[in-house]
Amino acid sequence: MFRSYFFSQPHQPFFFLAILNAIFSMLIFGPSYKGILSLEIDTKFFHTYSLIFLLFNSAFSGFLFTTFPRFNQYAIVAKNYYLTTFFIFLVGNLLFYMGVFFNYILVIVAISILILSDILVAYKLNSIYENSKVQNKRDSYWILSAKYFGVLGNILFLIVLLKEYFVYKIDFLPIAINFSFYLYLVLLVFSVAQRMVPFFSNSFVEISNKFLKIVFILLILKTALVITDKKATQMVVDIFLGVLLIVEFHKWKLPIFNSPAILWVLLLALFWLPASLIISGFLLASDLFLHISFNYLNTHLLAIGFLTTMLVGFATRVLLGHSGLAIYANRSTIAIFIAIEIVLVLRALYSVDLAYGFNISYLFESVYILWILIFSLWGAKFIKLFFKKLN
Repeated sequence: MFRSYFFSQPHQPFFFLAILNAIFSMLIFGPSYKGILSLEIDTKFFHTYSLIFLLFNSAFSGFLFTTFPRFNQYAIVAKNYYLTTFFIFLVGNLLFYMGVFFNYILVIVAISILILSDILVAYKLNSIYENSKVQNKRDSYWILSAKYFGVLGNILFLIVLLKEYFVYKIDFLPIAINFSFYLYLVLLVFSVAQRMVPFFSNSFVEISNKFLKIVFILLILKTALVITDKKATQMVVDIFLGVLLIVEFHKWKLPIFNSPAILWVLLLALFWLPASLIISGFLLASDLFLHISFNYLNTHLLAIGFLTTMLVGFATRVLLGHSGLAIYANRSTIAIFIAIEIVLVLRALYSVDLAYGFNISYLFESVYILWILIFSLWGAKFIKLFFKKLN
């Protein structure tokens, strides 16, 4: 009964694995960053790849297998297809964790398998998109485009590992990281959010496709500037994009100060996108003119404030809604939402500490321990919804 129900909907196994990845990836990263654990691959590679392609990729694969057919008024994804994809993804996960401890080649094999699972997700989404009869496929187009970038980003990470066997004149790691982060994760989550958050807010303002194209072009430009380390131009692009998003969000007339917790967490995540971009502009100015660097604070504002908050908000809604329960955040759920923002504040303080050399003890440890606790508690709170039908 438990096993059959666990696999009965595509989001369940993918979400559950995402929670495990959120915990395991940080359990490994924290000690390796501190030099306690020795890995077969670069710690920065492990941190970025495990979060992008194990945690977020798992969560949003389950989310898209569940919601993308609805976006396109199409038949649900067949059980044998999403289970095949999931088990290939699971094998890739297990081999990746084994490889980072024991064998470099095993990591290459693992990522190759994970790319295969990614291709299967993209292929199914493309099939739904192509065969859907709905007239307006604008949102689906951008979601699918982001997924294509995700597949390419995954391949770029594989190319980074193959440097041990081939001679490259180009350092592919910053290309792989920033390409996957901005053109896959940020584009994907924003493409979903700009459709779903106004809908949940009962705001039916028509969003111009021109706006989405501009955001896409600016994300491409930002990605190129980050990779080439053009901080002055990136500063201008970040602030411009942040202001553009705020102006657009104002048009949506969102209930910012009058919404239930299950909605305000999504609104909070949405506004972290322009806020993190504008703050990024000022952080770049600090680096350029004051020569004070804040150790990837701008990236973590996006990763935790926008992406992680949105992930937990959306996943909570899906888990409740698809279990037949009221889509409502009680006190313990709200506490989890708030704890994510505390992680963000602590991570920001850690960057400030590094920038000014305050040497505040245990800030880093506080961040990754609280992260592990949040996902452990979130998983424990909703574990029944993964394994048992409640009605």
